[in-house]
Amino acid sequence: MPRWDESTVVVDPPGDEPGAWSGAPSAVVDGDAVYLAYRLRLPIGEGRGIANVIARSTDGVSFTAIAEVGKDAFGAESLERPALVRTPEGRWRLYVSVATPGTKHWRVDLLEAATPEALATATPVTVLAGDETVGVKDPVLHLDEHGWHLWASVHPLESWDDADRMTTEYATSPDGVHWTWRGTALAGRPGQWDARGVRVSSVQVEGDTILAAYDGRATAGENWEERTGFARGHRNPDGSFGELTAEEGEPLGSPHAPNGLRYLSLVTMPAGGQRLYYEATRADGAHDLSTELAR
Repeated sequence: MPRWDESTVVVDPPGDEPGAWSGAPSAVVDGDAVYLAYRLRLPIGEGRGIANVIARSTDGVSFTAIAEVGKDAFGAESLERPALVRTPEGRWRLYVSVATPGTKHWRVDLLEAATPEALATATPVTVLAGDETVGVKDPVLHLDEHGWHLWASVHPLESWDDADRMTTEYATSPDGVHWTWRGTALAGRPGQWDARGVRVSSVQVEGDTILAAYDGRATAGENWEERTGFARGHRNPDGSFGELTAEEGEPLGSPHAPNGLRYLSLVTMPAGGQRLYYEATRADGAHDLSTELAR
């Protein structure tokens, strides 16, 4: 669980105002290095999500950018959280959340390459298209002996004013490209801090048990400033995962109003121990990408 006062800023935002964010991290350990994919964003009207960046570190704190993909490569109005994955065959994948210009629609495109650096010039392929009724974004992936598992944030598009609502839907795949939706994994709870919407940000699987971190908000006004909670679930007999049950208690947030702390990602370090990465509101309203050791 993040504690904030023990955190270190990994990436500064591209501005010093609300709406200027670095964050939405997705971390992968490969060999003796940590690879971190994240989103850079400017305020609405100044560019929104301008790029996804991939960076490398040997200590999990000091990162060097090695690849970048901009929103223009996808014909996007904005990019949101990427998901970085190393396949069993040793290839690299980046699942990119892409906003369709002039709409509230989102889709997920896939980049694949032999190296993380080569993702910058890979050709995108749409793998989660959404449709006229829903937008899909912010995928979280897990691969095990039962195949590929995905949890994604899904937004209803029937009403412009309600498109910020979100549930987390679960899908499975034999290859990480062609997906079958299995149902809702997590939804907001009426009257609770997560009533307006929930978004799974990371999963940890041990045997048949799953622990998920998730972002939630109670109102539309809390959009972009979600806080973090946790949920648990179990594997089904067929190897898939069932619904998640949110844990009781207050969410975790930044000490700086409006208290956003979201997109929690956790990895086991090469030398042992675990490290958290997350996006959090700072005193001037911008968002830092921060890290700390888990205890």
